[in-house]
Amino acid sequence: MAKEYTSESIEVLSGLEPVRKRPGMYTDTSNPNHLIAEVVDNSVDEALAGHAKQISVLLSKDGSITVEDDGRGMPVDIHPEERVPGVELIFTRLHAGAKFTNKDYTFSGGLHGVGVSVVNALSKKLNAEIKRDGKKYEIQFKGGEISKPLKVIDSVGQRNTGTKITFYPDEAFLDTTKISVKNLKYSLKAKAVLCSGLTINFIDKIANEKETWCFVDGLGDYLKKSLDSELLPSDPVEGEFSDGEQGLSWAVAWSNKILTESYVNLIPTIEGGTHEAGLRSGITESIREFCALRNLIPKGIKLTQEDVMKDCSFILSAKIKDPQFTGQTKEKLSSKDFQATATSIIKDAFSLWLNQETEAAEKIALLSIDNAQERSKQVKKVERKKITKGPTLPGKLTDCVSTGDDETELFLVEGESAGGSAKQARDRNFQAVMSLKGKILNTWEVDTGSITQSQEVKDISLALGLEPGCSDLNGLRYGKVCILADADSDGAHIATLLCALFLRHFRPLVEAGKVFVAQPPLYRVDQGKEVFYALDDEEKDDLVKQLGKKNKSKKIEVQRFKGLGEMNPGQLRETTMIKDSRKLVKLTLDQPTKSISMMDMLLSKKRAADRKTWLEDKGNLATLSKGE
Repeated sequence: MAKEYTSESIEVLSGLEPVRKRPGMYTDTSNPNHLIAEVVDNSVDEALAGHAKQISVLLSKDGSITVEDDGRGMPVDIHPEERVPGVELIFTRLHAGAKFTNKDYTFSGGLHGVGVSVVNALSKKLNAEIKRDGKKYEIQFKGGEISKPLKVIDSVGQRNTGTKITFYPDEAFLDTTKISVKNLKYSLKAKAVLCSGLTINFIDKIANEKETWCFVDGLGDYLKKSLDSELLPSDPVEGEFSDGEQGLSWAVAWSNKILTESYVNLIPTIEGGTHEAGLRSGITESIREFCALRNLIPKGIKLTQEDVMKDCSFILSAKIKDPQFTGQTKEKLSSKDFQATATSIIKDAFSLWLNQETEAAEKIALLSIDNAQERSKQVKKVERKKITKGPTLPGKLTDCVSTGDDETELFLVEGESAGGSAKQARDRNFQAVMSLKGKILNTWEVDTGSITQSQEVKDISLALGLEPGCSDLNGLRYGKVCILADADSDGAHIATLLCALFLRHFRPLVEAGKVFVAQPPLYRVDQGKEVFYALDDEEKDDLVKQLGKKNKSKKIEVQRFKGLGEMNPGQLRETTMIKDSRKLVKLTLDQPTKSISMMDMLLSKKRAADRKTWLEDKGNLATLSKGE
């Protein structure tokens, strides 16, 4: 029998001042979405534990967000050690919660004990109403501190229980208080899908809309409806495992569309993690075994995970006690032991399905073999064997699926944070991403034979498939090389250093018109529901002026991106990576002598005096041309 959920359940590990000083260390501060997610996750944890069947999320016109559930209600009794009400501890202590042990929550995503306390710390006001034990309680906070202590405000029926939290995000800690409603609805719907029988209500008073989600048909039906295309098999393969300590649910299908979603305790793991790695390994191993038993694989062909998973879509939901995540935002599962567990569970279940549904299984196997044969042909075509026989590709490189020389693109991205966003924003079929640590070596005056002593330059060389000083492009692995740096002076410096590297040591790449500089926006401009982007101050000022003339009644909001890391994957995809809407500047050598002289003046140590004079006289005249 589970122990009663009281204040004694709450463990105190220590104030909120660290959160208000460095909010980015505790949550995603780009908008209020993650704050909402923290509160919703607490309610979902109640549902996972079997105590809640309904959750409501309300967006009000005054900027407040309300999350209400019909769970047990937060503890209101006095904590035996801290001598204050349990709900007060939950909202005012950074590491206080009932999720450090498994007494009250077997599976929970909110394991750090910082969720709602962070929400309180980053809110102008927060109000909590708790219904339990036949009474309705209220406690209020302002700037993270108690403004009205806990008190009884009404009486309710004994079975009428739950928690209602209303908070006002503080714009001082967020890039914008504007909620991404699309992403919020997606997240809420996913939680309803993953928690069978849970009803989630979404009410948006601002846009005057309401939606309700409740799913009982499982992950397979969700995957099928989401893909809305011809599937192999026609109904996704579904599986479920639970032993009380951990659980896995999944749905898998192959199609011409790709959808991969994974969750841990109903929290989206956007960057995947060990549970995804286990699923991929389990499916790959079972298909290899199936092919081997039936002698389906032609001589000289070896099935890789890439071949098997190339056309595979899946929904994966893991339930784990004490999961370990990379970062407080919980975007990647890092629990090492769970990968082997997931591989074993899924391999056994999928192998059983393959041997029961042999007709569909053989079609999946043949599709994987076709992918392997095509990959083998492409390896020979673009000489990728040189890479696999020699040094391995750098770990910072997230490669694309396609091996076609002309259509593929390599994005060299400034910073690991921006690299993470770019990997989510890219089209994985033809766009590869490699993140760089800040400014690379100034190679303008370095001998070609020694530049690979710099690890960053060596990694770029390996990713390209070209040796520094090469005379042709026979080994080139991508059709375009795109430099993606911040839209500020530091970003321009990094882009210049990369341009210098290519011009001095990979000149055939530039001469062939293969090198481009991406143009991310510096500003986002909102007017009502319309969103615009501007590359620089001049474009922003012109845009604001035009919008003001077009509609004077609607307020114009301007957001300046501090860097690529400030942009979420959707914004980066829309502005910088999609072919139809992006801007690329091609590097050309129309006048080689003049170009070399200019780079020499900009980067050579011996020409520091010339550089200073040029910057004083003509620095404001520098322009980019030949945009694509």
